[in-house]
Amino acid sequence: MRLLSADETRQALPFQPLIAALRTAIAEYRDGVILCPERLVVPTADRRGTVLSMVACGADLIAHKLLTIFPGNTDLPTLQGQVTCLDGRDGRFVFGMDGITATERRTTAISMLGLSCFAPPRLEHVLLVGTGAQARVHLEALNELHPGLTVSIRGRNAQRVEALIDGPYPALQLQAERDTAEHYDAVIAVTSSREIVFDRQASPDTLVIGVGAYRPDMIEIGPGIVLNSLCVVDDPIGAPHEAGDILQAGKSWSEVGTLADFLGGAPRTAQPVFFKSVGCAAWDLAACRLAARSLTNGSLRASVQGS
Repeated sequence: MRLLSADETRQALPFQPLIAALRTAIAEYRDGVILCPERLVVPTADRRGTVLSMVACGADLIAHKLLTIFPGNTDLPTLQGQVTCLDGRDGRFVFGMDGITATERRTTAISMLGLSCFAPPRLEHVLLVGTGAQARVHLEALNELHPGLTVSIRGRNAQRVEALIDGPYPALQLQAERDTAEHYDAVIAVTSSREIVFDRQASPDTLVIGVGAYRPDMIEIGPGIVLNSLCVVDDPIGAPHEAGDILQAGKSWSEVGTLADFLGGAPRTAQPVFFKSVGCAAWDLAACRLAARSLTNGSLRASVQGS
């Protein structure tokens, strides 16, 4: 079985075709063509770590992601993982991808789908809240897909904010956030915060995207925004258990829409929109499909054989 390194995984998942693959997977997941049960979360025997297992079955491919989370790690990353792609017809193990890289890129691509569906007509100034790995990958996507965009960055560590500003994103106008009252066309929060990081009056002129807060005890976006916005989630199965912003606000799930409902070009709502992504294995299956095409057409053959 071929194993793709983190760099090879990145090469196999360029954003534009990944977004197209996700559009297909989102529709198939909605229609029951892709089978994707809730993720299995198991604590380790010493309770110092967590193991996550996520499976999605399509007619063509099966994706299985296995992740470990060990917050106490010092010499190793906190998050480690692998996505394994199997043939959906005979169960043959086909290839593996770096699980963290694949997750970062498909998560970011979902955010870009949210931007395309819900952003105001003029997207000129975005606030990015967070300075970790997801912030870097989101900047990479914005640099590729929205050249000329101004991005203000908010973070608790000034040095990490400056490191992002100095990063390889030449098509963006990057700056540290100057005024917390400034208007933004979109806000993207990519933190693991347990305290609100963005809270102001909900506005139809500002799309708010929550990427972090993937557990009920986490929160990024203030309840006022959640309660006074059209809330849309990427995964209607996982979100009621994982979307901390929505859970803590007490929003009725009968008032929460799904991204699949807005991919067909429905008119943008005049309401404020809060788009919350939590992810699911069906999105990993979309990434596997794209990577499989890259391997089939030979674009990764040389680097894989040499690894």
